[in-house]
Amino acid sequence: MKKIISGTVRGYHLGVVDLSVKIEDSIMGDSASYIHMVQHLIEKCLIFNMTKEECMEALSKHAKIEPVITSTVWKELEKENKEFFESYSQSQSKEDDRMSEAETSAMIQRMISDSSQDSTDK
Repeated sequence: MKKIISGTVRGYHLGVVDLSVKIEDSIMGDSASYIHMVQHLIEKCLIFNMTKEECMEALSKHAKIEPVITSTVWKELEKENKEFFESYSQSQSKEDDRMSEAETSAMIQRMISDSSQDSTDK
């Protein structure tokens, strides 16, 4: 099943993510909504200056999202936004003021809680 989603991060268009994903609808709900949620959580990780690996680990641990799904969505975002991710990667390599694991964990928990509240408000 092919689904298309798009969004923005820091004013950069995140483009179209065209993914073929098999997700049991009874477990995950609509796959387009699931992918959109993963994209939204990745955007939050980007705001928190997390690396791809940190994002995959955080979403796996705190949101029970398989790392392969996070990685796939991340790669598609990179394809559609080369300039943004090149700049992001450069800023990551210069980043000396990294958050502690406890701070990152607390932020991820708040992010997931906020995301859950947003979806129930709709």
